[in-house]
Amino acid sequence: MTEHARASAGAVAAALQDVAALGGFFAVHVGGRDEGWHPLDHSYARGFTDLAEAVAHRHHTREPRIDVSIAHLGHAARLWSPALACALLHGIVPDLTELQRADDGPALRLPRPAGWHAERLPEPALALNEQVMGHLRGLAAGLRVRIAPRLLDGNAASALVGAAHALLRARPGLREPLTGLTTELLGTGRLAGTGTITGPDLTFRRRSCCLYYRAPNGSKCGDCCLAGRDGP
Repeated sequence: MTEHARASAGAVAAALQDVAALGGFFAVHVGGRDEGWHPLDHSYARGFTDLAEAVAHRHHTREPRIDVSIAHLGHAARLWSPALACALLHGIVPDLTELQRADDGPALRLPRPAGWHAERLPEPALALNEQVMGHLRGLAAGLRVRIAPRLLDGNAASALVGAAHALLRARPGLREPLTGLTTELLGTGRLAGTGTITGPDLTFRRRSCCLYYRAPNGSKCGDCCLAGRDGP
């Protein structure tokens, strides 16, 4: 990242505050007291075990890989949603390097807002991708349950398109730039080959499965590669 592209802390904080109004997955707390938060790296090193255990309790699952996959998918959505919205609504790529997580849940916080003006970056989509996928690489590296890497990549893609779909519903006028950026991101790095946008409303079909259908009361998600098929 080049320093001339840096946005002011105030501009980044204002962008994050604005997009938080779009819904829970778009919310990132900015500043405030340090108590009750810890660096995400600590959660990654522990394998996200507390959030995976919460999934197991909520869905009554008996397969640890289901719990981890669902926790991973939810976290990916909490990363993509504010990052995508800030880029499209405010032209800012937020710097997520110092992102923290609540001690008692999945909520996220930036103690010091930072970021870049997208228009001043040579490859804004690549920069945005790295801010999110860098975190997801850290999470994958700490997992204590074996999960296929392409399943996790599919989760990241599904979360991206889910965030885009939610943003489209809230801001229909963004359809063209939102579709363009989402498509570009889906062709970047590990997201390439994970799935295909299938309609103008950002419907999506991924090439892997998050495993939610294997939970006792689970089902096949709308973008699942197994959707429309009989049997598991």
